[in-house]
Amino acid sequence: MPTRLPLLTDAQVGPPDLVAAIRQRRGGDLIDLDRLLLHSPAFAQGWNEFMGRVRTALGVPPLLKELAMCGVAALNGADFEMHHHAPLYLAAGATDAQLAALHRLATEPGVAADPVFDATQQAVLALVVQMTRQVQVDDATFARARAALGSDQAMFEIIGVTAAYNMVSRILVAARLTP
Repeated sequence: MPTRLPLLTDAQVGPPDLVAAIRQRRGGDLIDLDRLLLHSPAFAQGWNEFMGRVRTALGVPPLLKELAMCGVAALNGADFEMHHHAPLYLAAGATDAQLAALHRLATEPGVAADPVFDATQQAVLALVVQMTRQVQVDDATFARARAALGSDQAMFEIIGVTAAYNMVSRILVAARLTP
C-alpha cells in the first residue's frame, strides 16, 4: 500500500535551517519519516528536538530503551519503526532470539515473560505491553518495573520512551509509512 500522504522531495522540504538541523541529526540524509513530518515545519522542528533527546540524552541503558521502542513497534504493527530500530536493538546487546520474540509480541500474549529476556527486560516489556495495549498500567506491573529499573529516573524514562514511540508508531501506521 502506498503512503497516504506524499513524501516531500528535496525541492519541497523547508525551511532550509530546519532541514539542515534534521540532516545533521540523521547524519546527512533525510529519511522518509522526515519527508512526511516536513508537511508541518513546526511539527518537524518539535519532533527533531524532542525525539533527538529521547534517542540520545536519556540515562536509561540503550538496550532497555531499544527494547521499549521495538516492543511498541511490534505491538502496533509499525514496520517502519521496527525496521529502523531492530538493528539498534541488536547493536545495544540484544540477541537474535530476543528480536525474534519481539516479532511475536503482538500475536502471542506470553512473549513478555519469555525466558530469552532477563527479569529486568521482562518487567520493562510487561510495562510496554500494558501502556501500549490498554494505556492503564496495573499496580503490580508498575511496581515490578520500578523495582527492576532501580531508580525513579529510569522508570520515568522508560515510561516516556514508551509513550513517545507509541506516538511515532501511530503516525507511521496512520500514514502507512513502510520501510
